[in-house]
Amino acid sequence: MAEPVNLNRFRKQKARAEKKARADANAVKFGRSKAEKQLDRSLRDKQERHLDGHQTDDRSDDPGET
Repeated sequence: MAEPVNLNRFRKQKARAEKKARADANAVKFGRSKAEKQLDRSLRDKQERHLDGHQTDDRSDDPGET
């Protein structure tokens, strides 16, 4: 006679395996390495500094002055 199978356990194991497979696929599709994130952050910071350095200050304290 065959061993009885717990169907709830089987269903949950199958759901976990599908969720893990989907997570692995998304990690490959969307994931970035730590080095890529740091490079992106440093390039963005450099660009912001560059733009801030070229920004003009046209504001004056007295609105009546031209």
